[in-house]
Parts: sequence; structure tokens; C-alpha cells
Amino acid sequence: MVKFLSPLKWAVVLCSCSYSYAGPVQVPGLQVPASAAANQEAVKDIFLQSYNAYSQFAFGHDSLLPVSKSFVDDRNGWGATIADALGTMLLMDLTDLFDQALDFVSKVDFRESNTPSSVSLFETTIRYVGGMISAYELSGKQHQILVQQAQQLVDKMVFSWVEPNQTIPFGEIFFSNNTPIVAVNNVAEAGTLDVEWSRVTLYTGNQTYTKLSEGSVRTIANLPSPFPGLPPQLVDPTDDMFVDAFLTWGGGTDSYLEYLIKYARITNTDDNLFADSWHAAVDSSIKILQRTSTVGDHTYLADWNAGEILLEGSHLACFQGGNWIFGGKLLNNQTIVDIGLELVDACWNTYASTETGIGPETFAFIAQDGNFTQPTAQELAFYQEHGFWITTSDYIQRPEVLESNFYAWRATGDTKYLDRAASAITSFQKFLVAKETNGFAGLNDVNDFNAGLEDDTESFWFAEVLNYLTFDDPQNISLDNFVFNTEGQVFEAPPAKAVYGSGTSRSASGQFQTKTSDGLPLPVISPDPLVTIKPGL
Repeated sequence: MVKFLSPLKWAVVLCSCSYSYAGPVQVPGLQVPASAAANQEAVKDIFLQSYNAYSQFAFGHDSLLPVSKSFVDDRNGWGATIADALGTMLLMDLTDLFDQALDFVSKVDFRESNTPSSVSLFETTIRYVGGMISAYELSGKQHQILVQQAQQLVDKMVFSWVEPNQTIPFGEIFFSNNTPIVAVNNVAEAGTLDVEWSRVTLYTGNQTYTKLSEGSVRTIANLPSPFPGLPPQLVDPTDDMFVDAFLTWGGGTDSYLEYLIKYARITNTDDNLFADSWHAAVDSSIKILQRTSTVGDHTYLADWNAGEILLEGSHLACFQGGNWIFGGKLLNNQTIVDIGLELVDACWNTYASTETGIGPETFAFIAQDGNFTQPTAQELAFYQEHGFWITTSDYIQRPEVLESNFYAWRATGDTKYLDRAASAITSFQKFLVAKETNGFAGLNDVNDFNAGLEDDTESFWFAEVLNYLTFDDPQNISLDNFVFNTEGQVFEAPPAKAVYGSGTSRSASGQFQTKTSDGLPLPVISPDPLVTIKPGL
């Protein structure tokens, strides 16, 4: 067991120690230029082309395998792509497709998995529950069956809390006998349920869903961490103890931090724990994790492992820029917004620097201090030109860089972000189309198209990726009136409060403690690798 002294004495450089009135997230009256219409139509064409391929070769199953002309049921066989795409269909006014999808989703028996696999609380919540509740709202709340189906899922997932006093759920559960897998969870998956589950509470009146999902976040936020607001990645639900000392804005922690400020906004809660914990995480990150590359002066957030700064980044972590812009606006803190914009630029550089114009899964960089794996001569030459080098070269249709670009456009009105989105459209159309199905795939190597396509179309391609291509009228889904979940599903938000948080960041009292996993299985960072699922089954 490792212990660190309590960080209660840390001064907070961004703290004004007074209330700061929230401003609008979007530029008031923002409009897209006339040239945006063609790009908006191109995004719709990508959706239709992708969904047509799915409908032909995989309809009713979770995901299309666009190269092998098959399918995979990697999300329990309930038709994850259909559920994830519901809201986008409404946003794109694809009424016929929505009616077909609604009919399918309405008939799914979510009480039983259609595969032998366990059910992931996180994935099921953000894709299925989020997709259905968002579509319910976007359709004018006229399809109550969507709420009923979402509730059916949540009613099964509540069994992931086993003991009467357990606050952090196990991450996987078998619906066949309502038995969870006793294993370590990560804070992202344990702390990314409250936005969606609170919506189910809103429409059913059952407070249990909010109590459980919110309670998990409260427990994590109240556990002493190495630095205020920044919990380690892994946590054991059996004793509420951290299982590592690894701090990151990337996979395993990302959406927990993302939801702290989003939950404060979508609920307008008067409990400052959520906004103040997010504020603390940002403050700590500026002090401890923020680094500037020695080439290009790019702003990155490094990882931290038991005192060691790791100069590495990831596509998953690239949501941080957009999240800082969003939260900085709500806290009326321009320093946070400005650093968020710098983070957006650095992540976009990982796209602009590759052969395909699409960014890699992971990368590394060099700063004045910190550790990194020694680059090869070829990687060092790439760094000298671009300010980073690629450490994992594939692209699995992740949305985070486009997500942050979307927030930057809406918050500044600078059309360079529209130009970037247009560039991504061109890259997708040029490099991701599988000739076998005309569907869209991933890439094995973003800097070498000849390395071929990854044979998978993620369900979130139809939600996050295509929703964040920014050419719609900004007034339709304004960031001042809606909150996006981590899957890119949109939810109605109440009118904004005057103030979010106390004006000060918070830290949990006590000493940080961590332990070994004691043999408990460790979670896999989302999404799970397809090698564990057999195609066509």
C-alpha cells in the first residue's frame, strides 16, 4: 500500500475565491457561412452511406464489419448501431429511417443479452440508454416506449451494486442471473452514468437511478487523491480504494472528469461538489500535467504515474480541450478557456501532420522535463517536424478531436474550426470507405494508407463522429440549451444558472492511499478489442 500526504495546502492559481457569473458557452447569434451547406450535406451523405451498408450487411446486429461484409454482436446483440443512431436520424430529418429504427428498438427485450457476454454498465448506458433518451427528447417526447426500454435496461444494471452500502458499482454484469463480475472498475466507467440515469429518473420519477449513479461520483470525488480533483484510474468497488497511482485525462479517467461539469450543468444542482471537483482537476492539471513541446510549442497534458511525468497523449484524451472550453465558459474563467483552445490546436496538429489527415490512437512528445520512451531515428525526425510522434498508429473512428474542434467553433466563432472539420470530411471520404460494402472503416496506420483498413464500424461513428462535424445551424442544438453525453447524444438542459460552483476548487480530506489489485481482474479501456468477439455471431 502506498500513501501520499494530503494535498490540502495547495494554493489554487485559478481560484478567485468569489462567485463568478457564468457566461454563455456559444457566441451569441453565431451563424455558419453560406459555404457550410455543402459540407453539412456531405456529413449527411456519410451517415446515409454508412447506415445503408450497415442495413444491407448487419441490420439488427450491433456493428458492421465493412471489409468482410459481416457483422459482430459486441454490445450484447441488441442493435447498438440502431440505438446510437436514433438521435442523429432526427437531427438530420431522416424520418423514414428513424421510424424503422424506432420500430426495431421498441421490440428488443433488454432484460436478456442476446450473446453470452456480460453487460457493460458504461457502454450500455452511453450507447443504448443515452441513445433512446436523447431520441425521446428530440422527437418531442412522443415515444414513451423509448423511456420504457431505457428503464428496462437500468432496472437490470442496478444489480451491479451488490452490498447494501456499496456506492461504486462493478463494471460488468450478467443479465441472466443479475450477477456482476467482481472486479476492479475504472473511474471513467464508474463515474459516467449520472447524466443518463438522472434523465431516466426525470421521466420515470424513480429516484433510485439518480441516487446510485450520483452516489458513485460522490464517493470517487471524496476519496483523497494525489492532487486535488485528479483521481487515479482504477478503483475497487469492494472497499472504495484506488488500485493504482496513474493520473490521466485519457482512457479510464476521461469521462468521469468530463461528466463532473456536464452533470452540474444539466441538473443545475445546488451541490457544488461536481463543479468544484472539476475546477480542482483543471487547476491541478495546469500545475502538474501541463507541458509545452520543445518543437512547435504545442500545449499538452502529460500523464502522471506515482510521481513520474509521462510525456504521452491519446486520441481519447483529446476531448479535454472541448471540455475545458465548456467548463471554463460556465465558470466564466477565460484562463481555462484559453488553455482549452491551445489543447484543441495541439490535438488537431496530430490530424494535420499525417498522410491521411486523421490522428493516431496514441502519441508522445518531448518537453523540458518528463519521461518518454526513446524514439527511433524515424520517430525523432517526425517529432522535429511536427512536435509529436506516433506511438499507436491506428484510427478506430474516435470522435474526440472533432468534438473539441466543435466546442472551439461554437465558443469562438472562428471559421478555422469549420475548415478543419471540412478537412476531416475529405479525409473520411478518401481513406475510410471499404470498397466491399461502401461502408466506413477504421485505419491500421493513419500515416500509411497502404497499411489497410480496420474491419469495424463503431456504433458511435453514427452519433459522436458525425454529430461533431460542425456545419449545422448553431442555434438548432445550442451549447447553451443542450448538453452532449460522452457518446455525442444530446439532452435538453434547463436555463443556465447564474453561477456554477463556489468559485473555489475542492479537495478531499485525508491521505491518498492505493493498493494492489489483490488478484481482482482489471478493466479494459473502451472499446473492448474486437479480437475477443467472433464476427458473424
